[in-house]
Amino acid sequence: MDKVEKLYQNYEILNGAGSKILEHEDLYIEILDAVKGSSKEKILASQFIGKFFKHFPSLQELAIDRQLDLCEDSDPQIRRQAIKDLPQLCKDTKENIPKIADSLAQLLFLDGTELAVVYFSLQTLAKYDAKLTLTGVISQIVTGDEQTREKCFKFIQQKFRNYSPDVYTKEIEEYLTAELKKILQDVTSDEFHTIMTILGSTKMGKTVTGHAELVNLAVEQAELGAEIDPVTLEDETIERFIQCATHALPYFSSQIESTPFIKFICDKLLPINTWSVISAAEDQSQVHLRILKVFAEMCTHCGALDDGPQRIEAIFTVLMEFLPLPPMDDTDVLSVSPSFQFSHVECLLYALHSLGKHGLEFFTFSDDPEKLKDFRARLQYLARGTQGYIKRLQESMKDKKEDDNSEEKKIKLTALRTTNNISALIRDLFHSPPSFKTKITLSWIEKKEVVQREAAATKRHAPITFDHKSGGGGGGIDSKKPRNNANGTQKMYTPPSGKYSGRMRGYGGQRQGGGGGPMGRRMNRPGGKWK
Repeated sequence: MDKVEKLYQNYEILNGAGSKILEHEDLYIEILDAVKGSSKEKILASQFIGKFFKHFPSLQELAIDRQLDLCEDSDPQIRRQAIKDLPQLCKDTKENIPKIADSLAQLLFLDGTELAVVYFSLQTLAKYDAKLTLTGVISQIVTGDEQTREKCFKFIQQKFRNYSPDVYTKEIEEYLTAELKKILQDVTSDEFHTIMTILGSTKMGKTVTGHAELVNLAVEQAELGAEIDPVTLEDETIERFIQCATHALPYFSSQIESTPFIKFICDKLLPINTWSVISAAEDQSQVHLRILKVFAEMCTHCGALDDGPQRIEAIFTVLMEFLPLPPMDDTDVLSVSPSFQFSHVECLLYALHSLGKHGLEFFTFSDDPEKLKDFRARLQYLARGTQGYIKRLQESMKDKKEDDNSEEKKIKLTALRTTNNISALIRDLFHSPPSFKTKITLSWIEKKEVVQREAAATKRHAPITFDHKSGGGGGGIDSKKPRNNANGTQKMYTPPSGKYSGRMRGYGGQRQGGGGGPMGRRMNRPGGKWK
């Protein structure tokens, strides 16, 4: 008899056997063996294995393994059919959902129509039992290789969370939240970003209690208690802090204080021996600006700051690095060539102004009156340079008609906000004693985005400077120009993909690597019963 015809015959017998189906175990074994046959036999085997799967408990592990063999076949048509049929193995035996979801998660590296079939099969499993499906996917985040982890995170973020409310229920969201918190014990920077984004979209992102928990997760990940040694300081440590602080930013409020981050910056990053070596081998000015921007935004919600004068002094010391000395004689400010790094100065002046009330005695300079005189002279010099730059910007925008949405106009408007902010802060600090009443909005924050500003906080803005030698034109770009690509566009900063913990272990066990196979990798088959 033709083998294909024999498979149809076996199907008819098994389908009509009723309660006596176990008497025909040999026919089901023939169907399982057909996965080694011709293309037609393989496709029929894929369709028939799931049909009678529940009736032969002793053969279930073998049946799963044979179905997975078809999922790795060299023929894409057979692979698609086998992947589509995988959920059949769970329709009446839900205890198998985690292991089948685990296997499907390993196929998320596929693309095109095959990936669409994988998505469809995972959605089918989720309709059977969303929690067990999620358990299987998460098992690959814990034990899979880095590529598989990335694909699983993407699936959860873009697909699973968008299932209908009867599938993605409150209970499932709570389970997902709990599992992601566990995974945060050891993640890369990209994974941390993804997890915090997912958590922020859950109930946690909608309540004050949830906001506090998200901030606490960022605090833990940032390792604020770690000691910083300038000699061994790594760029990864700084990047970790910036990313953790950025993810915490949207959740600070009058009820949730940013104080732990403020203390870390003042105590461990701003001391000049540390500040001077941060990213010394890279574009240090840009990294400094990223730190200062997140610092300035956090100052708004700082609580009680003990050791205030000491911490204010740390800010003051770094600020003085950005305030040039005025000329020795009464030479006009525009005849010399200092470069005012306005973006950096705005952040530092704002921090000094916002936190100044925690260390009022610092501003008396009782131990060193010359220090006050020097500070005022530099501020006055900065004020004159700022006013000169504002005038040039206003003339430039007045004389040249520009599209309201042009990039150049946006840069100039940001430059105006920056310099106007600096002027307002200088006026307050010139009071004796300094006043801290002026309220400003930082130049890079749109007023309508004060609450929801994560995107604005992570976006890089060109630093605004004023180089007298070049006349302060050109849209206010630093004298140290950002590195450009070959086409002349600014090269955007790409966070390193290094591991926050220095290694990638899962919270539940060691990683498993895939072997070879018809598709370049072989799935890790779950053995025995799921635990």
